[in-house]
Amino acid sequence: MKYHGSCHCGRITYDVEGEIEQAVECNCSHCSRKGYLLWFVPREQLTLSDPEVELSTYTFNKHVIKHHFCSNCGCAPFGFGKDSKGNATAAVNLRCIENLDLSKIKIVQVDGRSR
Repeated sequence: MKYHGSCHCGRITYDVEGEIEQAVECNCSHCSRKGYLLWFVPREQLTLSDPEVELSTYTFNKHVIKHHFCSNCGCAPFGFGKDSKGNATAAVNLRCIENLDLSKIKIVQVDGRSR
């Protein structure tokens, strides 16, 4: 299935393809403050509609994930990183996907605070 997402102001828009089987809710200091519900997909499944110049980037801890956010509205729709096998991934914030019923998504709790 194809989904469309954006930041709050619409400067960052994207499409992502795949089947949402579950979302990750991490309790680390960053994810919990932002309220992320993350869906991980191979990086090539996310296509930006706008130039990357609109993206600001934040990294922390091990600096493995590039958390992207809009420089205008501050909304953080996705991040880029690598999975345990070294494959490029996108961590899509499901709260930024249009017309998605989050009550239908299985939420998996992850203890990122202890890592």
